[in-house]
Amino acid sequence: MPPRGHGDDGMVWRHNGEVTKPTDGHAGRLRVLVLGSTGSIGTQALEVIAANPDRFEVVGLAAGGKNLDTLLRQRVQTGVTNIAVTDDHAAQRAGDIPYYGPDAVTRLIEETEADVVLNALVGALGLRPTLAALESGARLALANKESLVAGGPLVLRAARPGQIVPVDSEHSALAQCLRGGTPDEVAKLVLTASGGPFRGWSAADLEHVTPEQAGAHPTWSMGPMNTLNSASLVNKGLELIETHLLFGIPYDRIDVVVHPQSIIHSMVTFVDGSTIAQASPPDMKLPISLALGWPRRVPGAATSCDFGQPQAWEFEPLDSGVFPAVELARHAGETGGCMTAVYNAANEEAAEAFLTGRIGFPAIVGTIADVLHDADQWALPPATVDDVLDAQRWARERAQRAVAKANPAGAYEKVSGKA
Repeated sequence: MPPRGHGDDGMVWRHNGEVTKPTDGHAGRLRVLVLGSTGSIGTQALEVIAANPDRFEVVGLAAGGKNLDTLLRQRVQTGVTNIAVTDDHAAQRAGDIPYYGPDAVTRLIEETEADVVLNALVGALGLRPTLAALESGARLALANKESLVAGGPLVLRAARPGQIVPVDSEHSALAQCLRGGTPDEVAKLVLTASGGPFRGWSAADLEHVTPEQAGAHPTWSMGPMNTLNSASLVNKGLELIETHLLFGIPYDRIDVVVHPQSIIHSMVTFVDGSTIAQASPPDMKLPISLALGWPRRVPGAATSCDFGQPQAWEFEPLDSGVFPAVELARHAGETGGCMTAVYNAANEEAAEAFLTGRIGFPAIVGTIADVLHDADQWALPPATVDDVLDAQRWARERAQRAVAKANPAGAYEKVSGKA
């Protein structure tokens, strides 16, 4: 499969940096609709927007409703009235919420004029909002990688050239590095991974991991699900799939390397042997600001590296024997069809089971492997959103069965004293 670019549908990278959408909004500002506004990415995005009132304005907010107080503060701070809450009870408590219920977010997108839609929702429930944002013609600043991983070809078919811009630091880095060459000059892409809190641990050590330990990331401040996915390396598996879908590079030309300092966010190696890397201290405001303003940069979005101070950057291979999540993702991606949706849905169920003490930490990826092993029926490409939803539903049910069969007195209970 050749690299996407120069007009291929859905491609974030175009060699000259051109984007077809958006045009500047009111008074030269870009109108931004923030989905998942109360989460880690959403709150940081609102800080970026507030710090750059000449560049951006908020025209709508969407959230699930769990952090209702935060959403109500955001409503006051931004002055917006276009707000969606998917939880009916939370919407009733808040009062004066124009969009509520399961389809609230898609209705908000359809009825709000925006230049940029930031999808920072968590999980595969972001798929329909992603498709609605693309249909609206707005640029999609995509933090909800699960919607691209699950929707795959459906999302790419819905997107115009240059319409999707990634928020993940790794893919933002790749988009920047790829400006240094043409598609046929790319030899391989290199994703970096911090290694998570359990870098260097053995498989036996992982048997005793608790949710509290898995929730402590060494370099990044993220939401709880992303932090857990980073600990299991499932997040890097999702990013591997996302890289292939965004940039069209075959899986065998996408490498993953552990870089504990999280300064180099990704690299591109070209056919002449040169490698271009993007470096910056770990701060999500940098890729957020770039996604909002793409292809223009936002001055002062984050601090830069201080090369006047001694420092060491380390790189080491990923131990796939202890952390098999990335290779499982590679297998799912190479198989194609709805297999990546199965991978993601199985993980969401297994991760929840770990957080609630029903399985041990290694069983998260073990559950994904078990579900993928029986998922041959989902190898055909999805024709509709319902095909993706059916695959996810099947994967969740299979994952739930696997969890139910697990020892109820698992590793977590033994460590936490709940056994």
